[in-house]
Amino acid sequence: MNPMLYAIPVFMASIVIEALIARRRAPGAYDIPDALTSLHFGILSQVWGAFTRVIGFGIYVLAFEHLRVTTLPADSVWVWVFALLFYDFCYYWAHRAGHEINLFWASHQVHHSSEYYNLTTALRQTATGGFTSWPFYIAMAVAGVPPMVFAVVGLIDLLYQYWVHTELVGKLGWLDRVLVTPSNHRVHHGQNDYCIDRNYGGILILWDRLFGTFVEERDDERIVYGVRKPLASYNAAWGNLNVWSDLLRASLAAPTPLAALRVWFDPPQGRGVALAHLDTSKVRRYDTGTRPAVRRYALAQYLLLAPMVMHFLLVIDSVSAAAGIAYALVITATAVGVGWALEERPFARRIEMLRVGAIAAALLLLPELAGMDWFGWEAPLWARATLAVTALASLALLPAAPLRSATAGAG
Repeated sequence: MNPMLYAIPVFMASIVIEALIARRRAPGAYDIPDALTSLHFGILSQVWGAFTRVIGFGIYVLAFEHLRVTTLPADSVWVWVFALLFYDFCYYWAHRAGHEINLFWASHQVHHSSEYYNLTTALRQTATGGFTSWPFYIAMAVAGVPPMVFAVVGLIDLLYQYWVHTELVGKLGWLDRVLVTPSNHRVHHGQNDYCIDRNYGGILILWDRLFGTFVEERDDERIVYGVRKPLASYNAAWGNLNVWSDLLRASLAAPTPLAALRVWFDPPQGRGVALAHLDTSKVRRYDTGTRPAVRRYALAQYLLLAPMVMHFLLVIDSVSAAAGIAYALVITATAVGVGWALEERPFARRIEMLRVGAIAAALLLLPELAGMDWFGWEAPLWARATLAVTALASLALLPAAPLRSATAGAG
């Protein structure tokens, strides 16, 4: 059973609680289009990660089987403690590379693309990280950490980092000197000059103190979140691919093969280029002026999408690769279509009508005409009809007025 099936309801409940508290204590902490986009990023990370994470784990297993110098006992407490510390150490360097080398930044920038900082930001994860993160953990396999132990401590490290994505928790005294806390991690997500490339730790901030990358949150300077080159989009698929696209174009335009290779291993700001000063008072959040009715429609679509994602995670190991990819494309199309609606794209209503209509038709007609179930779900006609009608009815929430092109403004 995928542990995320248990974690997702906890994430959703905690986000609702934080949003309600933020309405009183930090009114600007949440923006519905941004929060829904973060959730879409999280969905694509889980959906496509189901195919890519096997790469990293498979390589780890191969390294453990053929390169390990010893075998650590999985039933020993000290091995688990050692493995968690070892993983956190490796994570520090993987995370640091994710900021300092283009190849890894292309995946990791997804997590920093939100201009808000709340629990939904924690779920804004990459869908391509499975291709790039695995080399940093091979040392654990060589040291003899069993694959099961590696997988569990990795999940612990990841889940710990969820709670630190909030503006509602202030400084925590001595804990800020030892652990990654909300204060420490707010710095990490900042665009401010003093925040860039700082506080990489996963659980322990001690690594940053040891390797000179720690900086304390300043009380006299408001942190501005996001990246220096704003994503300026609610399209989670493009958010995953935009930096890869930039790097590919830059490498193809390079004058020599060596220069093309260097593009991928240069720092994001460029080789030998000093980071420019940012006047944070002039930074404006991306905002398309999404109408309340469109926001309600997008929220309704997420409520319909979430059970679909849970089902995907439940069945992905039991369906064929072709069916799994098809299901992933259906989910991705939903995230993209709703993103375009949030951007008030002029074509979004037509796209959404086609998408929702196709899903409703598939629910009703495929089992009857083609003998195909819904990706392993064999449901009675009344259940499929209820879902189809609900999906079609949700289109009534999308306003009929022409949707305009996305523009950036104050938010």
